[in-house]
Amino acid sequence: MFRSLLALGLLLTASVAVRADNWPQWRGPKNDGHSTEKGLSTAWSESSHIVWNCPLPGSGASTPCIWGEHIFLTTQDSSDLKLHAIGTDGKVKWSETLGASAKKAYRNDEGNDASASCSTDGKHVFTFIGSGGVTAHDFDGKKVWGFDAQSKYGKFEIQFGIHQTPVLYKGRLYLSLLHRKAQLLVALDAVTGNEIWKHARKSDGRGESPDVYASPFIWEKGSEALLISHGNDYCTAHNLETGEEVWRVTELNPKAKYNNAWRAVSSPLVTPDLIVVPSCKRGVTVAIDPTKVKGSVGPSATGEIWRLTKDTPDVPSPLLVGDIVYIMGEGGTLYAYEAATGKMIYEQRITNMRHRANPMFADGKIYLVGRDGMTVVVKPGREFEKLAENKLPDNFTASPATANGRIYLRGFKSLWAIGEK
Repeated sequence: MFRSLLALGLLLTASVAVRADNWPQWRGPKNDGHSTEKGLSTAWSESSHIVWNCPLPGSGASTPCIWGEHIFLTTQDSSDLKLHAIGTDGKVKWSETLGASAKKAYRNDEGNDASASCSTDGKHVFTFIGSGGVTAHDFDGKKVWGFDAQSKYGKFEIQFGIHQTPVLYKGRLYLSLLHRKAQLLVALDAVTGNEIWKHARKSDGRGESPDVYASPFIWEKGSEALLISHGNDYCTAHNLETGEEVWRVTELNPKAKYNNAWRAVSSPLVTPDLIVVPSCKRGVTVAIDPTKVKGSVGPSATGEIWRLTKDTPDVPSPLLVGDIVYIMGEGGTLYAYEAATGKMIYEQRITNMRHRANPMFADGKIYLVGRDGMTVVVKPGREFEKLAENKLPDNFTASPATANGRIYLRGFKSLWAIGEK
């Protein structure tokens, strides 16, 4: 009897130990591109290690968010913008129309109004579409609340459409509305959708700089937390209760040689002890210690750890693994830097394709998804080591996600589930 109970206890303990992470928001459980998943596939192809692929009714760049047996993503099907709930069996549970888009795509097929990713708290799924709709649905597809951000906060004016993913944190949804007609940060009650505060984010940016495509994040360490907003020449931190600015990183678009075509697409890497702020156009990248910065943070200011003068990621966001910061250049070159000093460890071209997706770290591996369907898997470390190249017949701008022992890649045509059948 004792042995039976012991065996049952060990089995239950093991089950808890290997219980998978959900992927509740754009960049994973901690919004830093990391997952604790184990046993993930390293190599795959169209005919190998594909559990299923679920054809999608339209394209989009929104990364799937995953909770239990539910996978949520948005698509643009002709002019209809839709939210889909897909089961981990690859079958569509339900679809709901969120609104309509007057524009089929931006920059040919680089993006559309289904670019912002969903978030979930395990009870509701929250969406933001490029035509302005902000909604919450329950897991059965019933709409709980919703409103049109353009009607409430002003008409959007942005060259390549709204792609900013809201961030969900402790019962609040933080919305970024940064474009040529407005520079607003908004905090919403996630239960009701009611506004808690809105804050006008000041900037002297000009040209294309007010067009912001980067998304907000929450910085958290211990009992402290701030909203991090990036774009329009600056990276700023804001009080979660009021929206008031706490600090800002400056000289991302240096005034002495101002670039009127500057626009923020890549989002910051936000971790408790390190924030890495990209810029664009192969410009600067800045690393700061968020526990030490105050006020205006320019070159050599207190709290700035290092500042690189070139080769910012431009589109993919940085990734921290151990003591190394990885920057995936949009043109296919991977850069590795010492997190403590900014010293380059290596520079390695891995593909000749465009990269739009953010890198993901899971199961001791870095996954780098290219636009034309090639995913390169790299072993982290001070020497570059490529583990695999994996090609699928689809186009990818959404970032990879993982849960329950599988990798999920959202393409223009299908959602692909990769793992053991």
